[in-house]
Amino acid sequence: MKLLQIERDALLKPLQAVTGIVEKRHTLPILSNVLIGRRKEALSLIATDLEIQVSTHCEAATSTGDEYQLTVSARKLQDILRSLPDGAEVVLDAQSNKLQVRSGKSRFNLQTMPADDFPKMPDSGEPLTRVDVSQKTLKDLLSLVQFSMAQQDIRYYLNGLLLVLDGRLIKAVATDGHRLSYAESRIDAEQEKREVILPRKAVMELSRQLGGEDSSISIEIYAAQVKFRYGESELVTKIIDGKFPDYTRVVPTNYVKNIVVNRTLLLASLQRAAILSNEKFRGVRWVLTGNSLRISCTNNEQEEAQEEIEVEYSGDALDIGFNITYILDILNNVQDENVVCSFGDANSSMLVTLPGNDCFRYVVMPMRI
Repeated sequence: MKLLQIERDALLKPLQAVTGIVEKRHTLPILSNVLIGRRKEALSLIATDLEIQVSTHCEAATSTGDEYQLTVSARKLQDILRSLPDGAEVVLDAQSNKLQVRSGKSRFNLQTMPADDFPKMPDSGEPLTRVDVSQKTLKDLLSLVQFSMAQQDIRYYLNGLLLVLDGRLIKAVATDGHRLSYAESRIDAEQEKREVILPRKAVMELSRQLGGEDSSISIEIYAAQVKFRYGESELVTKIIDGKFPDYTRVVPTNYVKNIVVNRTLLLASLQRAAILSNEKFRGVRWVLTGNSLRISCTNNEQEEAQEEIEVEYSGDALDIGFNITYILDILNNVQDENVVCSFGDANSSMLVTLPGNDCFRYVVMPMRI
């Protein structure tokens, strides 16, 4: 049966939109597959890892109006389409338990698995709340906080991002216990307060998929999952069940020692100093004295890097240590020309903010050096 005839890029683009969550190794083989469905002139594609599901659809010229569903290896089909020349016509034929991909004089026969065995995530009914924001707003929010998520912490609720709807604000918070990122943005419609913890993988995939334009994305919050609808695509993710730390208690509010530093200058100085930092320890020492910030790193071979930056500072001398990676992360992810660094004492965290911007805060715990 001729499943569809389509131009290569018209199939490759939606396929790439769903295959980002497909893992190479699975205990359940069908999770390596993409579910392809045809209904009249529309083609749908769905991929899942049981925690996240991404679906999209596109128009496709077909030989018949029959409905059809099958699952096939997502990676193999994607690699085949990538290998074909631009503009190539592709024909998909369904043959019992095989999918034949034809283009020009090329033929590929791929094993299929029954569509009925594909574990689609259940529909959750009506959402508890729904809000529309621009893709750029959400993408910018995620980029300002996602690097602070933990990766494999036994405190599973840290391996994700807290998304908060509160009045006319949408907030994003992430922490790994050593640093915390907070960002907020205004939304058009008033919302009752809702908090959900999104899994790390869902956050990373959403960041990859979203564009930097003003087109809308719909966020629907349910009891156990969140749906993001954008363009022709939809991402559904389970929610992490846990109690996120009270971020309002972590962010300092009474610091009086402040310096304003050019972001590019500070980033370059830290990148040079990091060359001689201890690979496991990753410590950097900041010494603040009259109008000077001195940065130094040492390693096990007793080698040392030193940098000095002129700053406006007239407070008490301060000698404090940090994990250099945590500071590089924030400087690489904000775009402003300057950053404001605020301090308590040598045993207190550093607060990084942006001049004239109350919507972002970054807190880094000190480390003993």
